[in-house]
Amino acid sequence: QVQLVESGGGLVQPGGSLRLSCAASGNPFSFYTMGWYRQAPGKQRELVAIITGASSTNYADFVKGRFFISRDNAKKTVYLEMNSLKPEDTAVYYCKAMHPTLTALGSWGQGTQVTVSS
Repeated sequence: QVQLVESGGGLVQPGGSLRLSCAASGNPFSFYTMGWYRQAPGKQRELVAIITGASSTNYADFVKGRFFISRDNAKKTVYLEMNSLKPEDTAVYYCKAMHPTLTALGSWGQGTQVTVSS
């Protein structure tokens, strides 16, 4: 299993930028698919972006062109670069690790709060 710790959240003004980090420890990391999800108060958790072990990426329509996911396998870390932030981006952002074949070896981080407000 992989343990995940998110960081980098905070308060930013509309139009600003923020970079989130998700640090992994434990089992091998490089072949896992990693994802960023978010959940706003009273809303369902939704997928934001994913990146495979081969660094192929996919994004939700509401963040395309604004958010960028990347990974550094040497540091066992995945990043989410967020630009042109909007108030509706306010949510708790969660990191998820997905094993290519064994679901039980996947895991979630505890989340980091992102608040976009003037």
